Amino acid sequence: MKDLSRARQRMIEAHLEARGIRSPLVLDAMRRVPREAFVEPGSEEFAYEDTPLAIGEGQTISQPYIVAMMIEAAGVEPGDRVLEVGTGSGYAAAVMSLIAEKVFTIERHEALCRTAEKRLAETGYGNVDVRRGDGTRGWPEEAPFDAILVAAGGPAVPQALKDQLAVGGRLVIPVGGEQREQRLLRVTRIDREHYEEEDLGGVMFVPLIGEEGWKARENPAPPAEAAAPARLYRLSEVVAEAAEPLPDPGDPGFGAFFDRFGRARVVMLGEASHGTSEFYRARAAITKRLIEEHGFNIVAVEADWPDAAAVDRHVRQRPGPERTERAFRRFPTWMWRNRDVAEFVDWLTDHNAAQAPDKRAGFYGLDLYNMSDAIAAVLSYLDARDPEAAAVARERYGCLTPWQKDPATYGRAVMRGNYKDCEEAVALQCRELLEQRLGHIGDDSFIDAAQSARLVASAERYYRIMYYGGAEAWNLRDTHMFETLTNLLEAKDGTAKAVVWAHNSHIGDARHTDMGSLRDEINIGQLARERFGKQAVLIGFGTHSGTVTAARDWDGETETMRVTPSRADSYERLCHDAGIGRFLLDMKRNDELRYRLKTPRLERFIGVIYRPRTELASHYAEASLSEQFDAYVWFDETHAVEPLGPEHIRADVPDTYPFGV
Repeated sequence: MKDLSRARQRMIEAHLEARGIRSPLVLDAMRRVPREAFVEPGSEEFAYEDTPLAIGEGQTISQPYIVAMMIEAAGVEPGDRVLEVGTGSGYAAAVMSLIAEKVFTIERHEALCRTAEKRLAETGYGNVDVRRGDGTRGWPEEAPFDAILVAAGGPAVPQALKDQLAVGGRLVIPVGGEQREQRLLRVTRIDREHYEEEDLGGVMFVPLIGEEGWKARENPAPPAEAAAPARLYRLSEVVAEAAEPLPDPGDPGFGAFFDRFGRARVVMLGEASHGTSEFYRARAAITKRLIEEHGFNIVAVEADWPDAAAVDRHVRQRPGPERTERAFRRFPTWMWRNRDVAEFVDWLTDHNAAQAPDKRAGFYGLDLYNMSDAIAAVLSYLDARDPEAAAVARERYGCLTPWQKDPATYGRAVMRGNYKDCEEAVALQCRELLEQRLGHIGDDSFIDAAQSARLVASAERYYRIMYYGGAEAWNLRDTHMFETLTNLLEAKDGTAKAVVWAHNSHIGDARHTDMGSLRDEINIGQLARERFGKQAVLIGFGTHSGTVTAARDWDGETETMRVTPSRADSYERLCHDAGIGRFLLDMKRNDELRYRLKTPRLERFIGVIYRPRTELASHYAEASLSEQFDAYVWFDETHAVEPLGPEHIRADVPDTYPFGV
């Protein structure tokens, strides 16, 4: 017989490991069993394709993946006694025999029973007993069993099989009234009287015929489908079936797909990288729709408050202090100084011009890095209203003066000296300014100054602790961003509704990623769910390949880089394999999708830094996609954002234009 060992190894890597089979016992057993010995003559060359193959009597040998998945789900271990219902070719029994102590397998077709017995004997699997009979009645004289696997779909779980489970034993069986509506169930016996049932997803198997299965005349499958192959719907097929194809973000109909989220208080829009044009364009299209049709009036972004305030003054045409430099000039400049953001700012300016001042949508920054401009905003506000208070504030902020341009150096200095007085001074300044809150609600200049004072206090602490490592600095930053968001909502009237633009790592619920489960980190998505419940909607974004604007190191040169095609064991590859260029997944509308996407997989996170050579370690982390997000927007191929340069600035814009050069 032809040596198919290389094809067998490829099956292990491409069809089992890449699709989530993790059990070393299962993988090793399937690596050792020659599947070609269990297929019909002439079909050997197809033995290691991930497909079922005919074996006679209208039956099939299941695809390798479903064999592995069912054995793994049943938790077959060394020392176990296992019952299999539906011997078929004998292949699954052979695999289990290399793990378990003893395998008992039942087949109702006499010819298949004899052939399987012969194959098992010839290939040396001596710890397998084969018998012909009604599998729904089990094998009571050999019970109890540690695991039972049923390779045919019945109308319900046979009681006889449940009775023959040992306490702690697992039964895996397809159940359903229609072949395409079968569910793969795992039933665990808790004690003598109680069982626990889990739904493992949609499947399609041949019918289970027997006393506690289908009678021949009750077989729900039409004759032409009676021999339909046993298979588990591939997860990419589940994704494709649930996907709602999207037009280009420039199409007027794009935003309408997100009307379903219009009743929320907060809609958070993510991104899988900070340098991908499609993510910015899609967020802009969704935000326009939410502003125009659903009354959203806050656009809050992962940017520093002082820089975003310059944009806000432009789009709402409100007065403010003069800036000595244009907005968003710090690294990474392309994150907000890019063509897509500039086009959205132009649209928001035009939209607001047609609205009454109190109906205009604002543009706000949530982040805490720009300490220098925040201090300047506080002092400018106090200079105009209370010069004596401004003098006190200058004295208090004096200890931060050496560090304003490079606040990260403040953290290094803290490790060498006593800066407790500085901490107390900025906190006191923040408290005193916030105590003036009464009578200033709705006063944009006060909101600017108050939030700037909060930023200085948070930033002082952030840069002080960042050199100690751990989760505290991240948690402080995201807590500050969330508190900024809630302060904005509260500063407006009770009808305020916010759209948030931030990275997936900030808006996807941290509790369902490595961030929360391994590093005790929180983020604004988690905090929003805890605060607003169903009134918060978290929407992630992803891509398979293309280009991205990024740097290789912090403060490094801006580059347009190729995005490495997604890994085979990632959520991104599942979406790519769905074969649809752009789509929306609404986790709340599809129970099957939500259940199947709960299983943790790798997810890619590209920030302003991208290092393709170390991508697995640098940019992938495990997450549960359907728990992390309420919806997910997919672009199979994406393109780098285009940073703004002098050639993009119109001659007719006023000096207050925030992206001027």
